[in-house]
Amino acid sequence: MRTINKEWHEANKMAKNASFEQRVEWHRAHLMHCACRSAPPDIAKRIEAGDKNVAP
Repeated sequence: MRTINKEWHEANKMAKNASFEQRVEWHRAHLMHCACRSAPPDIAKRIEAGDKNVAP
């Protein structure tokens, strides 16, 4: 099982009805602060590209 950063999760809730861009930014921060899970494939692709303008 992967390690969860409970404090980070409590302080950084995903916005309700988050846009794709909001989800990308949340997961980008999540990957830096917590190791509980990977980002979904479409978001991981955007993060790996390092370009906010790449279409999902």
